[in-house]
Amino acid sequence: MSVPKRQGVLNAACITITMLLLPTGSACAIGLMQAYDAALQHDAIYHAALSEHEAGQQYKALGRSGLLPTLQYNYGTGKNKARITAPDALGVPVTNDPDYTSATSSISLRQSLFNLDALARYRQGMAQTDFSDAQLITRRQDLMIRLVMAYTDAKYAQDQLMLYLAQRNAFAEQRKVNDRLFQKGEGSRTDMLETQAKLDVAEAQVIEATDNVAISLNALAVMTGSTVLQIDGMGPEFRLLPLPQPGIEEWKTIAGKNNAELIAARFAEQIAEQEISKSRAGHAPRLDLNLSISHNRSETLTTYKQDSTVRSIGLQLVVPLYAGGYVSALTTQAVANRDKARADLDATTNKVMLELRKQISPAQNSAAKMAALEKSVDSATQLVRATRESVRGGVRINLDVLNAEQQLVATKRDLMQARYNYLISFLKLRMAAGTLETDDLRTVARYFSAEN
Repeated sequence: MSVPKRQGVLNAACITITMLLLPTGSACAIGLMQAYDAALQHDAIYHAALSEHEAGQQYKALGRSGLLPTLQYNYGTGKNKARITAPDALGVPVTNDPDYTSATSSISLRQSLFNLDALARYRQGMAQTDFSDAQLITRRQDLMIRLVMAYTDAKYAQDQLMLYLAQRNAFAEQRKVNDRLFQKGEGSRTDMLETQAKLDVAEAQVIEATDNVAISLNALAVMTGSTVLQIDGMGPEFRLLPLPQPGIEEWKTIAGKNNAELIAARFAEQIAEQEISKSRAGHAPRLDLNLSISHNRSETLTTYKQDSTVRSIGLQLVVPLYAGGYVSALTTQAVANRDKARADLDATTNKVMLELRKQISPAQNSAAKMAALEKSVDSATQLVRATRESVRGGVRINLDVLNAEQQLVATKRDLMQARYNYLISFLKLRMAAGTLETDDLRTVARYFSAEN
């Protein structure tokens, strides 16, 4: 297949993939902050976290309810028919068939005076609500990280496509040069075959890169709720962010105070601790204050055609004696769950500290790495020029030019990936330390512009 035909097939493939991306709803070019705002509205994982948080806010009210009085109103009525046989004044049995309506109504109030179970439920409810607050912070920070990763993945895929297209075009031009030289008797068939082999690989890379662009843009569209065909690019000038330079122990201290995941794990331990108190309260007595007012009309035959109102106030003491071992088993289970929560807290602490160490290194060492890659790109660019000149002078061969082109593409790709990884590490370090805010995302968004 000739180069023009290959080009036509490739263009058709690109157009087909682009058409598959066309929206069933709306399509737009989108910046990082626009994508974040859209993700807040449409991301399913985050919306599940919002619903979970809303449910968690009710634990405080549920726990407090056990300490507050309960007020209850009862009303009942009935249609009654009876037969009464009784002797009259002369001793003669007389039968009477009363047909009457009875009614009872009452209002009662119960206030707990001493209830260890209710107190433990209140404390547990407070901890559960605080736990849900910490979880929501973690989910929001996780959304920022997931969004930036999806956004940079899409942009990196587009960058790769541009690099592979440029490489393919360079190989195509080199193939034309080889054809002309061969026709003049100055080139070799080996040079033509070498270039064609590289060109075939380059075209395969372009097709694969085109697929990756489609996949990554679709992943971003799932989070934002709209089809995305274009995203802002990164500017040519890349400056490192001014990061604080505390030691690892200082970072650990910051994370210990602020990391939302760690805070949630501590509240989970408190929840498990109060579950033990709830279980042990099964052996404790309970004292309640009871107030009631009841009104009865013809409640029974003995009160037929009588109305009565009764007001009462009293104390009720309940002393558990034996429940078949239920309370002991429940307490043992709660203690085991508390130990598990403590182990989970240790595991979460280790995970957070490991993530902290993992992100500190790239965040602090990226300056040297990217400076080296920038120099490598300059060197690779000069190598391509020098190799082409050397080929004309008979010092280098055609394959050297092809290899130099590939090295330049690989170096540019590595530099782009290093820049994106640096931005992600910056945000992940903030998240591990527990200080990630929307302003940090805005800082990263400034690296991207619709003009690039």
